[in-house]
Amino acid sequence: MNIDWAALGTVFGVSLVATVALVGLFTLGIAGLSRQPEPAERGGQSGGSLLLARAGAYVCFGLCAAAVAYGIYLIVA
Repeated sequence: MNIDWAALGTVFGVSLVATVALVGLFTLGIAGLSRQPEPAERGGQSGGSLLLARAGAYVCFGLCAAAVAYGIYLIVA
């Protein structure tokens, strides 16, 4: 039995990077959705920054879904 260690290392490295990137994107999405408006007397954020955070969260979730769909496509095809 012969194991191609270089190929195994490449698969491990790509899998590790893809996993960290996907988890990071999902975490950014959760953080963007969890932002709540602060009261104005405490110097709260404007509605525009909250809207931008929510839009960024949806973009992150969309990229996560696209990455998962691409992975499924690679497995099935």
